[in-house]
Amino acid sequence: MATENISFNVLTHCLVPEHHLLSQEEAQAVLDRKGIKLEQLPKIRKSDPGVKVLESIHGPIEEGRVIKIVRKSRTAQEFVAYRLVTRG
Repeated sequence: MATENISFNVLTHCLVPEHHLLSQEEAQAVLDRKGIKLEQLPKIRKSDPGVKVLESIHGPIEEGRVIKIVRKSRTAQEFVAYRLVTRG
């Protein structure tokens, strides 16, 4: 599938932060580095527009996958957050 199938690609909007789907290995490395369990991550629903765009690029995204969100910040340059994909 391609992003052309989506009526509006929210990830191209200037106010929406970058979204990246992490591989299972990358997600595990993040969890190990932070010393937390997968269930402790904040959640993002499968129905979130950003996840829908990622699905159009990577194919179906299952529950339990981790999304990396990179926000631009005036004070910190970048702020990286991680979200656990849940149903919905």
